[in-house]
Amino acid sequence: MSTIKIRSVAPEDNKELASILRDVLIEMGVPKVGTAYEDEALDLMYQTYNHPRKKYYVVEDHGRIIGGAGIAQLENESYDICELQKMYFLPEARGRGIGTQMMNTCLDYAKSQGFVKCYLETMPYMMAARKLYKKTGFVPLDGPMGDTGHYSCQAWMIKEL
Repeated sequence: MSTIKIRSVAPEDNKELASILRDVLIEMGVPKVGTAYEDEALDLMYQTYNHPRKKYYVVEDHGRIIGGAGIAQLENESYDICELQKMYFLPEARGRGIGTQMMNTCLDYAKSQGFVKCYLETMPYMMAARKLYKKTGFVPLDGPMGDTGHYSCQAWMIKEL
């Protein structure tokens, strides 16, 4: 029996989620400037995603948060392009198919909101993440889209929904 549960972020998740996301970013060697690490949203995930056409999901194992991912409209892009945001997992979540489950949950939500394309930004050396994105149908782009503020991210991908 699986102990994995994917659910919408709740207000009481903010502090734990901020800590988890920053820990994973540090573990991955992501710069603290020009990436999600410095986003104010990391401390206010519930408030950030508690709006129309935005959703953040957390994944729990035995009631403990072990990662998350979200969907929101891509800033300064057309109304029908969303962004997969802040998809990070603790080491114990990796290699268990949770990333695929989370990706499907997020993309299903995106489709339900009328988005037709999903964009994401990552780092070139995040090979496991990029493998998952490719398996899910994302293709590389030559440059960034929208205005995420993540100027240190150096790999961009998009998927038709």
